[in-house]
Amino acid sequence: MDITNPWPEGWRLAPLALTMLLPLCDAPSRAQSQGVTEPAAIDRAVEAFTGAAPGTPGGARSPADPRLRLAACAGPLAVAWHGTTRRSVSVECPGPQAWRIFVAVDGAAGAAEAPAAPAIKRGDALTVMVRGRGFSVQQAAEAMENGAVGEWIFVRTARKAEPLRARIERPGLAVIPAS
Repeated sequence: MDITNPWPEGWRLAPLALTMLLPLCDAPSRAQSQGVTEPAAIDRAVEAFTGAAPGTPGGARSPADPRLRLAACAGPLAVAWHGTTRRSVSVECPGPQAWRIFVAVDGAAGAAEAPAAPAIKRGDALTVMVRGRGFSVQQAAEAMENGAVGEWIFVRTARKAEPLRARIERPGLAVIPAS
């Protein structure tokens, strides 16, 4: 086995790709002292969002890999459905060292075909949050249409204000990402 290519015969990775994979092999005790987000925190956030434990119907297919090393998150993790099929969720750290991962979800049989129930209905009061790198600003708003978690809807922050498009993150909260 060649140290520059530890993969089986026929597999080739550039040296840069190998250096990107090496941090995944660190021992857990070293990771704790380096200021990283623990995989268990990701599991807890996904479980709180889906309402199901990892490995159970409706929850993450499996717990986050304990070798995972992501920068420590200064704020709470943001979890939202990824796509319309509800087969995965996006877990995002909005801090100065922002990162995002996608976690596969073990949906119940037929869940992908069923239309999503509205999390917000037209006329509902909600909070709209503008979220960017290292900041977030929120304000009260009113939903101008129905929508399920993960969908984009129009919201209005004042009676005569121009409507804004925001993505429903959970009931009562819509987010406008600022890049």
